[in-house]
This record gives sequence, C-alpha cells and structure tokens, in this order.
Amino acid sequence: MEATEQKIVNAAIEVFNTDLSANLELVAEQAGVTRRTLHRYFKDRTQLMDACQTEMQYKCRTAMMAAINTSTDPLVQLENMLYAGIDCGSKYAFLDKLQQHPPYRQMPDGDEGEFDAVKKHWFAIVGKLQKAGIISTELTPAWIFVLFGGMVTTTINALNSGNVARNDIKHFAWFSFSRSVGIQVIAGAQSS
Repeated sequence: MEATEQKIVNAAIEVFNTDLSANLELVAEQAGVTRRTLHRYFKDRTQLMDACQTEMQYKCRTAMMAAINTSTDPLVQLENMLYAGIDCGSKYAFLDKLQQHPPYRQMPDGDEGEFDAVKKHWFAIVGKLQKAGIISTELTPAWIFVLFGGMVTTTINALNSGNVARNDIKHFAWFSFSRSVGIQVIAGAQSS
C-alpha cells in the first residue's frame, strides 16, 4: 500500500473507531490530505471502509498468530489469543460494528483462508486441551469458540464503560473465560 493511501486508511480507522458515521472530510483532515487526494485513492466511503476492514483484519490475524507462537503450551497459547483478541478489539471496536452492517459482513476477497487458518489453530488448541482433560468435554469446541468471542466483546464493553480498572481487565477476562470452560488449574498459564 502506498504511503499516502496507508495514511488515509490509518486516519479513517482512528476517526471511524470514534464515530462510525463521521464524514470523509474529517478523515481527510486527520490524514493531512485534501478531500480530493482522499478520492484519488478511494472513490467512495464504501471503498474506504473495505480498506479499513482489510487492514484491521490483517492486524488482528497477525496478532492472533503471534499469540499462538508465544509458547508450545496450548493453555498459554489460548490465554494469549484471548489477550490478542482483547487488544485488537479495543483498538478496532468498530470492526464489530462493521460486521453488523450488511455491506461489510463478508470478508474481503482472499481473506477467508487466512481467517480459517487462525480459526483452525484455535480449534486445534482447544482440542488438545480437551484431550488433556484441561477443558471440559461437556462443551463443544464450537460453543467454546462462541464463549471466547463473547468474552472478548464483554471485556471491551467493560473497558469502554470505565467501570473496571484497565490493569485488571485481562486478568478478569481470563479468569472468567477459563472458569466458564471448566479450567480449574491454570498453573503454567501467564497472568497479566
């Protein structure tokens, strides 16, 4: 991506994360370019939103893969994936909002495979933990996946509410998630 185009996308992410309905003039101003320059790269709001979505999904996938690569211990990997999801979600809260709007529900072309690769790793980690008796087999991996996403969303909402101390948020999220899937002993997993 060209430097000016990247600057516009970064500005749009920042602006839309605060106000999803913000106008393109505000995005251009934040990027330090004219509206005309913005339109040289993006013909309309939809094209710019698609570029934002692609950028955010790429960064979140990268963060999730980095979390997986932090350890060979599947419990540590799962915990770090939760933290990566929280970090991505709090940076890009409007990505979830985009997913709720029909034109943005689909992933940009070619991204399904990369998303599926991360999801496949996640399911493999959960499978290992269930096989080892660390996560309850009373719950299906699909159900645990939904709980995982719900915990990320709940954590972001708690963080945005200002009612929970930022320093406690990840600890509370892991504690809540780990207990919800039947993990009783979390020795070896890192706590933040």
